[in-house]
Amino acid sequence: MRRLAESVRAGAGAVAPVSAKAPGQAVLLIAHRGGAAGEGALPGGRRRILAIVRGGDGPVQAGAVGEPLDLDVSVRGGLEPLRAKMTGLADRGRLHKRGGGRFAARP
Repeated sequence: MRRLAESVRAGAGAVAPVSAKAPGQAVLLIAHRGGAAGEGALPGGRRRILAIVRGGDGPVQAGAVGEPLDLDVSVRGGLEPLRAKMTGLADRGRLHKRGGGRFAARP
């Protein structure tokens, strides 16, 4: 717990959080990290997901990404965490979400 508090204090000067008021509650606004940061800023697992999607022959489904990551694709719902990560990458502009649950790499 102390390490977390120290890291928060150390990074406190880097970005000044902005707070706002919503009806009945206080809200902390956090700046959205855009695509300006390089791919190296992503966690290793997300970099591997991007590499697998880029290596595919077009849009791929989560199952095609889960197999090289050694995930059990036969378990129902076992790919949901992976699908959520892929959707997050799409929300941040790293992947393009296509119809039918397929994801493609952004150029």
